[in-house]
Amino acid sequence: MNSPTRPGPLVTEENAFFWASGADGRLRLAECGSCAALIHPPQPVCRYCHGHDIGVRAVSGRATLIGFTVNHRFALPGLPAPYVVAQVAIEEDPRVRLTTNAVQCAPDELELGMRMEVVFEQVEDAWLPLFRPAREHPALDPLPLAEVETRQLSRRVRPMVTTEKFEDKVAITGIGMSEIGRRLMVPPVSLTVQACERAIADAGLTIADIDGLATYPGAGAYGGFGEGGVTALESALGLEPTWYNGGGETFGPGGSLISAMLAVAGGLARHVLCFRTVWEASYGELVRRGRIAQNAPRQLDGWMKPFGAISAAHTLAQNAQRHFHRYGTTRETLGWIALNQRANAALNPTAVYRDPMTMDDYLNARPITTPFGLYDCDVPCDGAVAVIVSAVDAAQDLAQPPVYVEAVGTQILERLEWDQSTLTHEPQVLGQSAHLWSRTALRPEDVDVAELYDGFTFNCLSWLEGLGFCGIGEAKDFLDGGKNIARDGVLPLNTHGGQLSHGRTHGMGLVHEAITQLRGAAGARQIPGARVAVASSGGLTPSGVILFRADG
Repeated sequence: MNSPTRPGPLVTEENAFFWASGADGRLRLAECGSCAALIHPPQPVCRYCHGHDIGVRAVSGRATLIGFTVNHRFALPGLPAPYVVAQVAIEEDPRVRLTTNAVQCAPDELELGMRMEVVFEQVEDAWLPLFRPAREHPALDPLPLAEVETRQLSRRVRPMVTTEKFEDKVAITGIGMSEIGRRLMVPPVSLTVQACERAIADAGLTIADIDGLATYPGAGAYGGFGEGGVTALESALGLEPTWYNGGGETFGPGGSLISAMLAVAGGLARHVLCFRTVWEASYGELVRRGRIAQNAPRQLDGWMKPFGAISAAHTLAQNAQRHFHRYGTTRETLGWIALNQRANAALNPTAVYRDPMTMDDYLNARPITTPFGLYDCDVPCDGAVAVIVSAVDAAQDLAQPPVYVEAVGTQILERLEWDQSTLTHEPQVLGQSAHLWSRTALRPEDVDVAELYDGFTFNCLSWLEGLGFCGIGEAKDFLDGGKNIARDGVLPLNTHGGQLSHGRTHGMGLVHEAITQLRGAAGARQIPGARVAVASSGGLTPSGVILFRADG
């Protein structure tokens, strides 16, 4: 019986030269004829000089190893675990990085900064550029890490266009959460309706009062894991909204709130119902049972998937590795985040995982992709969260005390392509964080509680540093022992258990907890005197961050 071959890349007119270049053993990249910059992924215009004279250049095939992770969890036909996903910086222009596989060596032979050379593996009509240690491979240090030093990003924040802030015209008036659990095996739209009805009742509104709808990611990307977007909810409830929005290209999973704020401030709606439903646990179970067909693809799109980098974990694990290398961070540093979230979840009856966890439990958990283990990853679950954004003048007479919006952070300052972006932090965190503080006179020390996106422990670390709760590279000391982020610490963090223990509610659960804390309604996990809260949403893809306050 023949062994399966690994899937090949999806070849298009735009990328055919790259995937075919291995036929003669020469690696080829797009090049700007005006400034000689290498452009990857290929584009019709140079991002540096904006020239349009784009050609193709054969390069040496030599590169520097700037990241690698040993994958233990995921597999593709013809590419069983374990395998090494790596990133290399091209010798001729280190701004260009390739995701690849490190081959012809054992993982423990690899070293950041090592010189690498290309070798090609043919898959049908395409050639995958893989990299092996060069015969002479002295390590290069410091690594070629970024086009712009992370500490300099704030200099590129655009100033406010006007002194009038749309944030001052809105308030959060209602929140609702459905049942949260593993493999609930109920239709996802039923979870959406449950959360939305609870949010409407929480605000003291009626269904007829809702004149706007907003969600992420809508019925498009990740649609198989959700309820079907605005269309599904409108079909279920018959709301007749005057404004609605759903899509993935927004300010992270919680971006629906910021879009809703703009609609309310602009006068298109008075009460916008924002929602996010996840159904990943049941979806996965139905795939396992054969109830939902999920055929293995023969071609993989993009520049990372053909090398088995099929999860965000593969990118973020390498970012974490570089943070370790540059700043002395350790697995224990990330462990304090996981332990903190589990301790908080013990006080939250809606959390998926509430059992105590020790540092030994964390360190000895099964590996996912190094340096991440099981407890570095959030918990797939089923559930829905809804939040109502209202006009500030309409918020005063409703059932709950309004929670006000102090500022948002949305600006993109980093490359959007995952492996071309910021390499020592989660991409799309630093820019949005810097933008937030440009829209308020409040400072990090004014924040009473932080609800920071923790799809992985390293995401949370990135937001802590990006938002200035500790300096860039200082998370190891800040997190040591977990005291600073505990409920009685200087910055209570992810007080409901976060996505690591409460469940992957895709950012909206963090907003729900921020509002609950500012209302003083969190019960045993309540932070005394909480008046200012920050909630971040997403990363890697465009993200957003919102600063809330309890006082008008």
